Amino acid sequence: MTFLGTFALWTALLVGLWGAVVAFSGRWQWQPVLERSVTRSVYAVWFAVAVAAFALFRGLYAHDFNIEYVWAYTARNLPDVFIATAFWAGQKGSLLLWALVLTLFASLAQFLTPRRYAPLLPYVAGVTQAVAVFFIAVMLLAANPFERLPFTPLDGRGLNPQLQNPGMIIHPPLLYLGYISFTIPFAFAVAALLSRRLDTGWIFAIRKWSLVSWLFLSAGITVGMWWAYVELGWGGYWAWDPVENASLLPWLTMTAFLHSVMIQEKRGMLKRWNLTLVVATFLLTIFGTFLTRSGVIASVHSFTQSPVGWYFLGFLVIAGIFAYTLLHTRWPELAPEAELQSMLSREAAFLFNNLLLVGIAFSVLWGTMFPIISELVKGTKITVGPPFFNRVNVPLGLLLLALTGIGPLIAWRRASRANLRRQFTVPLAVGLLTFAASLVAGIRELYPLVTVTLAGFVGAAIVQEFGRGVRARMRMYGDSITTALARLVGRNRRRYGGYIVHVGILCYCVAFAGMAFRTDLEATLKPGDSISLASPFGHTWTFTHTGVSQYKDANRYVSAAALRLGREGKDMGLMTAEKRQHFTLEDGVEMKSFEASTEVGLRSDLREDVYVVFEGVVNGTEEAKYRFTINPLVWWVWFGGIVLVIGGLITMWPGGGGPVAPNRKVAATVAQPASAQPLEALRDA
Repeated sequence: MTFLGTFALWTALLVGLWGAVVAFSGRWQWQPVLERSVTRSVYAVWFAVAVAAFALFRGLYAHDFNIEYVWAYTARNLPDVFIATAFWAGQKGSLLLWALVLTLFASLAQFLTPRRYAPLLPYVAGVTQAVAVFFIAVMLLAANPFERLPFTPLDGRGLNPQLQNPGMIIHPPLLYLGYISFTIPFAFAVAALLSRRLDTGWIFAIRKWSLVSWLFLSAGITVGMWWAYVELGWGGYWAWDPVENASLLPWLTMTAFLHSVMIQEKRGMLKRWNLTLVVATFLLTIFGTFLTRSGVIASVHSFTQSPVGWYFLGFLVIAGIFAYTLLHTRWPELAPEAELQSMLSREAAFLFNNLLLVGIAFSVLWGTMFPIISELVKGTKITVGPPFFNRVNVPLGLLLLALTGIGPLIAWRRASRANLRRQFTVPLAVGLLTFAASLVAGIRELYPLVTVTLAGFVGAAIVQEFGRGVRARMRMYGDSITTALARLVGRNRRRYGGYIVHVGILCYCVAFAGMAFRTDLEATLKPGDSISLASPFGHTWTFTHTGVSQYKDANRYVSAAALRLGREGKDMGLMTAEKRQHFTLEDGVEMKSFEASTEVGLRSDLREDVYVVFEGVVNGTEEAKYRFTINPLVWWVWFGGIVLVIGGLITMWPGGGGPVAPNRKVAATVAQPASAQPLEALRDA
């Protein structure tokens, strides 16, 4: 299998290199046979990489410990479900997964893209082939997943205990899918620049790809938050870790692109901005890969220090120089077709929205890179912690939340006083009522108070938009409420799917505000001892330690501490929290290869999570040391993620009356009259 895998990678490298060279040479423009061969080379590279992936999977499940990667990440007592996850648990396997998905997406882009964009496709193939060649070359030169050991061990080292979690099955693939799929929009952007086809055609060609990438990345980040929350035992779900930040950066710029692209479609504006965002997003995905693989920044998420990271740094520099040089040469051809007519317009709101997203991205990038910069300049690595990120990004995030409600309410081109009064009266009133209710409920901290107030405003704005559309359909067609709602969303999926995404973001923001009221307590308890912890919602939780049990389960020893949970004198059942010690077998002898992992005790409802960490026994007795935490509103983070995914799926679902390219001449010279605004709901209906 190692010979088959290595041979397949070399074949993919040579075919991909040939396809990239022919595509960028431009000779295919006069020779149709070359154009067809470039496309076929994309399919051939995918097939070759798929063969290599099959070979590695075969080695993993056959326990071929002569393969260094199989020995390093699997063991005979590793549960079968985690043998599959070992494929992407290590650096070498994850690079092969990246190449496999990239070549698959490249093939789908060639196969699924409508023929009206055919002049772009050879250049698209050239870009995707060049990126795939880079990943394959890194594997063959520096991180070959089929490298063999000089001998065959009886067993492997096994998988890190923290990776033996359901999150390992979902989180890395989702994140990789989000990272990798954005290569396709980047390829179309480069193709548009190379071919000088700089109208909105390439924008329409990548709309679904951009949404797919953003959706995968959003889901991957959310699942990663859940994984960190239940596995690491620190009581939170976002720590501004460098690798967490690396996944957030392309999400921010991609979100900005998805908003500003609507302005280019409707008004012919922000062409330069959109191309810059596409290039920046792709480069940030490579930057995130560099951080995880170089070892320059310590992180619980990163791989060990490796020269592979420097290959990515070189590729990042070369790709950045190439893309921005190409963008610079086409700069005069990207002049806007219309100008911003008023600061009180939807275009201006989207522009401010983008500036805030890019501002947050810059602050996150600066904070992430500051330890490296400080070490280069002063010789001392100065770490930037969560206080910096919170101090800068929370105010920017609140402004962004406000614009989430403001943007959809303002008219295009120029808003009239009548439009502003009609659109904002109800949302502002709801926001003020939410503010008053929050004060009555005892919320006094500034940021949570502002967050809840803005949530009321934005939520009311979204409900108002849905309500107007539903009422219009009911008047026009006599639909019932549910039928009118379904048909309204079905007719304009992009708009109303976007509103549903905003609801998901709203859930995130409210949940984040809730963490400001978390309470925690550490205690050491003997069997029968009890301790109480007050909830921010006014009731009290009681924890009674009942004992510690120890047992062997699969590939680990488990110490499980049991607690009797009570609330205001009512028995709420048992809760357990665990410490696990994993082992492997060496010559038939159990070897404890890894430090202990933690499994938290968790009871979750709509209001709060009861979060218990068992930190170990005292002096070999059943006396146990605990950390108890009450985390308000955490459930809404995961619910927000589900709503966001649903909204994203609605937005990208085929059909639904997407936007039609407007008459640019009329759009550039005629302002939308205020009297047209009441007709928006009827038009959408």
